[in-house]
Amino acid sequence: MNEVTTTYWCEHAWLGGDRAVSKVQVDVRDGRVAGVHTGIDDPPAGSRNRRGLTLPGLANGHSHVFHRALRGRTHAGTGSFWTWREAMYEVAARLDPDSLHALARATYGEMVLAGFTCVGEFHYVHLDPGGKPYADPNAMGEALVAAAADAGIRITLLDVCYLHGGIGRELEPGQRRFSDGSVDAWIRRVSDRRWTDHARSGAAVHSVRACTPEEIAQVATWSELQRLPLHAHVSEQPAENEDCRAAYGRTPTEVLHDAGALADRFTAVHATHLTDDDVRLLGEARTAVCLCPTTERDLADGIGPAGRLASAGVRLTVGSDSQAMIDGLEEARSVELDERLVTGLRGTFDAARLMTTLAEDGHCSLGWPDAGRIAVGQRADLVTVALDSVRLAGSDLASTLDAVVFGATAADITDVTVDGVDVVEGGEHRGIGVAAELAAAIGEVTP
Repeated sequence: MNEVTTTYWCEHAWLGGDRAVSKVQVDVRDGRVAGVHTGIDDPPAGSRNRRGLTLPGLANGHSHVFHRALRGRTHAGTGSFWTWREAMYEVAARLDPDSLHALARATYGEMVLAGFTCVGEFHYVHLDPGGKPYADPNAMGEALVAAAADAGIRITLLDVCYLHGGIGRELEPGQRRFSDGSVDAWIRRVSDRRWTDHARSGAAVHSVRACTPEEIAQVATWSELQRLPLHAHVSEQPAENEDCRAAYGRTPTEVLHDAGALADRFTAVHATHLTDDDVRLLGEARTAVCLCPTTERDLADGIGPAGRLASAGVRLTVGSDSQAMIDGLEEARSVELDERLVTGLRGTFDAARLMTTLAEDGHCSLGWPDAGRIAVGQRADLVTVALDSVRLAGSDLASTLDAVVFGATAADITDVTVDGVDVVEGGEHRGIGVAAELAAAIGEVTP
């Protein structure tokens, strides 16, 4: 049987290294890159032509998809992360599998429009509003997987173990939907899940606030046996560190280390308030850290030590987290720009390093090591950024990558291909009216 090859001709493409390459032909077969050819002056007959700069697919390393309903509703007034959390709980209480599917479908559609080809969904709304399992205990997770399929994005469902309302505290009413009751019950539910080609499994501990050291160790051991990615919120807030030291005499990172959680498949999310020893432990274990700059600044969390982490050997990724903004380019450049604010120096992370963070390292942290590069054998994910918008007009084409990483936004992305399937064309999602569906879905879960 003859296999059909689809050819893309890219005006410019980033194939790794410091600069973009002009006039690149990418051959795609069975969802994979079958060939990459440079110096192709004229588009081949029948090729799909991409004007602008074509990047590998972007990875959204950390998402709470239902938080999209809070955008524009929680930004005014005073308060902190802890007051914002109460508004989040109100939305969580309104969700059911149908409303979650509708909201996730539209939000994942927004992510694809922004160039994300894979999302790590940190999923903890497991039970019904009364705190009881659905007839299908994984109904909420299945809604997310189906929504991702509809939107044309791959998903790693990072199923969260969430057992306590804080260190030494019972669950609050708004948290009861999140808990399986024990690690054993969490394992039974997660082990019963069915998977498809676009979806993979991952494990997560919500935080040291939601699981004891013994429970973390149990989750870490199980995820190691299953060879799954393991993620956890780490040191997002100073109060978390203070409570952890008071209870255990150690930082959250030290608790995770002693529980056997730190490894090359582990990703610490946020990691904003770390000691030097924390940074060393994360680096020695070859972990990843997922920074979420647009959320961390929206919630007044602080700025993570990106430069120190990278110097220690930690792989950095980025995520949209609370969906205050869905723009991978903004998340990536914020890693460098925030570092400038802290250090007073420019150039810790150049454009190529930030693209690796956003693409290859992000996919690896989610369990998709065969994505994030435009190279033979890799998944055929292509994201094209227009170079003629008002934001990029007049840019030096010799510095195309710099111009895009530091100047473009999600609005400049015109075309997105995921696993060889064209999902976005001309800036429009081929299967979802994203804006209209977002408005309708958010209206269902907000007062």
